[in-house]
Amino acid sequence: ELVVVKELDREIHSFFDLVLTAYDSGNPPKSGTSLVKVNVLDSNDNSPVFAESSLALEIQEDAAPGTLLINLTATDPDQGPNGEVEFFLSRHVPPEVLDTFSIDAKTGQVILRQHLDYEKNPAYEVDVQARDLGPNPIPAHCKVLIKVLDVNDNAPSIHITWASQPSLVSEALPKDSFIALIMANDLDSGNNGLVHCWLSQELGHFRLKRTNGNTYMLLTNTTLDREQWPKYTLTLLAQDQGPQPLSARKQLSIHISDANDNAPVFEKSRYEVSTRENNLPSLHLITIKAHDADLGINGKISYRIQESPVSHLVAIDSDTGEVTAKRSLDYEQMASFEFRVIAEDRGQPQLASSVSVWVSLLDVNDNAPEVIHPVLIDGKASLSVLVKANDSDQGANAEIDYTFHQAPEVVRRLLRLDRNTGLITVQGPVDREDVSTLRFSVLAKDRGTNPKSARAQVVVTVKDMNDNAPTIEIRGIGLVTHQDGMANISEDVAEETAVALVQVSDRDEGENAAVTCVVAGDVPFQLRQASETGSDSKKKYFLQTTTPLDYEKVKDYTIEIVAVDSGNPPLSSTNSLKVQVVDVNDNAPVFTQSVTEVAFPENNKPGEVVTEVTASDADSGSNAELVYSLEPEPAAKGLFTISPETGEIRVKTSLDREQRDSYELKVVAADRGSPSLQGTATVLVNVLDCNDNDPKFMLSGYNFSVMENMPALSPVGMVTVIDGDKGENARVQLTVEQDNGDFVIQNGTGTILSSLSFDREQQSTYTFQLKAVDGGVPPRSAYVGVTINVLDENDNAPFITAPSNTSHRLLTPQTRLGETVSQVTAEDIDSGVNAELTYSIAGGNPYGLFQIGSHSGAITLEKEIERRHHGLHRLVVKVSDRGKPPRYGTALVHLYV
Repeated sequence: ELVVVKELDREIHSFFDLVLTAYDSGNPPKSGTSLVKVNVLDSNDNSPVFAESSLALEIQEDAAPGTLLINLTATDPDQGPNGEVEFFLSRHVPPEVLDTFSIDAKTGQVILRQHLDYEKNPAYEVDVQARDLGPNPIPAHCKVLIKVLDVNDNAPSIHITWASQPSLVSEALPKDSFIALIMANDLDSGNNGLVHCWLSQELGHFRLKRTNGNTYMLLTNTTLDREQWPKYTLTLLAQDQGPQPLSARKQLSIHISDANDNAPVFEKSRYEVSTRENNLPSLHLITIKAHDADLGINGKISYRIQESPVSHLVAIDSDTGEVTAKRSLDYEQMASFEFRVIAEDRGQPQLASSVSVWVSLLDVNDNAPEVIHPVLIDGKASLSVLVKANDSDQGANAEIDYTFHQAPEVVRRLLRLDRNTGLITVQGPVDREDVSTLRFSVLAKDRGTNPKSARAQVVVTVKDMNDNAPTIEIRGIGLVTHQDGMANISEDVAEETAVALVQVSDRDEGENAAVTCVVAGDVPFQLRQASETGSDSKKKYFLQTTTPLDYEKVKDYTIEIVAVDSGNPPLSSTNSLKVQVVDVNDNAPVFTQSVTEVAFPENNKPGEVVTEVTASDADSGSNAELVYSLEPEPAAKGLFTISPETGEIRVKTSLDREQRDSYELKVVAADRGSPSLQGTATVLVNVLDCNDNDPKFMLSGYNFSVMENMPALSPVGMVTVIDGDKGENARVQLTVEQDNGDFVIQNGTGTILSSLSFDREQQSTYTFQLKAVDGGVPPRSAYVGVTINVLDENDNAPFITAPSNTSHRLLTPQTRLGETVSQVTAEDIDSGVNAELTYSIAGGNPYGLFQIGSHSGAITLEKEIERRHHGLHRLVVKVSDRGKPPRYGTALVHLYV
């Protein structure tokens, strides 16, 4: 058995040649050998290895799809499929990487799939993996950082933020008023993203002022006049600084708003119209038109009819001026009438004018003749038994007379007997229901001298004919009372409650009296037989409910009961009962809106109407009579009232939005039923802002200190302004008053920027005013003073005022020790420690013969003069200030001994 005793590695030894020797146990032993060749098979125990684990490369933004970016290589020492390498992008890379790049699985070539955009993605990190084709492969990773180089492929974009209403400028604005903030943006980088803007216009009434970077202010360059120039068209141009510059333009249309100085003018001085009488209500009569030369609400016209004795006959649409008749007009009552129409604009102050309208009615043939004679009148329009006897005689003895014998009166009344023929006929109407059988005798007597007679008993049975329709009798039952064919029943009764007793009968007999009774129609009632006893011709039923009643859905029912007999043809009859459903208080009041939001202006007059809420109750009578009340939140308590009858809500005091901007009121509507039911609704009163607050600076004055030599457009301070109002009334615009261009202020942040670099030595203090104007109508404003103190920077070296570098002084050997032999003076135009000077001798004093006062600049003799000291001494005096870093100046002092 050949056993592996140590782990094999094909990549080190791919095969082994082994010599196997076998020995026997003989003496001497003999042996034999065999060569065993062991080939080590490959196992996928090696992962691919990239030539480089991370790479960085650059590509131009405008590279075309299909561009080869890099050819990645990776090796695997395994054999066969275990050593065959394929490349792929990691499944963890973002979707935009997968969309933008691809890699050839065999060659490792990274290819650009789509156009690049530096502005969206300036760089990509691509995770490339390589794996072999063996079982259970373990991939290798390579990070490729692809940097996109920007090209100038984006034109500038222009964004405009208007100071107030977009594109609308008041003609009352003074010169240099701020109109809009212009911001030019370019998505490119470097010089490709630097933008310069300018304005193209016909009249020069506007100008651009650069504030910082790519931001400009659009200002008025003169006073505006709407009557001359109601509209301006300006063109903004922006161009970047790229090698092949791109530009953009934007056209601005600026409309000039005006004051309300024109009253409405009608198209005619007088209007006349004719129309036929007997018109339908709301008939269009005429359209009145007026025009107002002003703009906006100043030119918005509303129409109304002036009160007069005939103003109730017509109405006018306040917006269109269409005049309609409110009712049918009658020529016989009024052949013509005149009224006045008033047209009002909505400006402040409001202006109005009026015009006369004359309406003429045209007669139509609307009265027919009336017939008086003649008086019309109406008109109107009326069966046999034969008794036969024989007589064997002859002549008169055989002639027979027939007479009734002992016949009751009813027989004689209903029947007639012919004396000669014995024919019995009916001489009047016979009604089986009155007489069902007639019993009588007929006497037959001959005319002989001794007359003989015979009697016949006759029984006439009246056969029933179906000549009687069933009769229906409806009566009250229990506590349900009936009066005049009407029953009253409460809507809260239970199902199967009896509301009436119905008795049905038929005077006929047999099948003609067999009656079927039903309730006709779709009503919540049915008949239930009162008992199983009784004949077919007389039955009793209970009329009872089948479902619950609801007064609010159906207030009354007409119940039609139909009875049909079984005769041929059948006869039927009907009777009806009106059931009045009596309301119970089972419905709570319901408001038309559960939540009502009301916008109500502040500074109102006490007692003004805020809104009116309406609730309804599906019940009736007192159950539907409503009483309104308020349950306000604590903050609104005592501020509002409500009319119990109408639901009209009024405010008791003047509201101030700055104290509270909304109130929540719970409105309760209670009916007068017993017990009373309630419904509730919520009224949210949002207090609208009025421009009643001036802008307010947080400080009464501002002092800022800035270092000199700051670059232009650096911030020098920040102011805070608040306005207690809201919306446009609180939108504050800041401007620099007495603006000479030295300072600008950023609206929104309140940051003051300098347009110059300060030099304290030229000007150490700047003072100006800031103006804050809100966007209300009319606007409110406030002013504040600003002082800018320029702090010194050590930007000036001391300069020597004395002595001059060309002057000299003669010293004699007799000069005393400590004697001042020269005086150095210097000045520094800085301030503070930057101007505090110290003096020192920097050179030219090898013998230490002289000394200088560090603060005074006085040079004194410190040693006695010897002969070796004779000659010219050139002292180099250094004058330094105490700034950080210090600056200095030098002076040459010539002393000749």
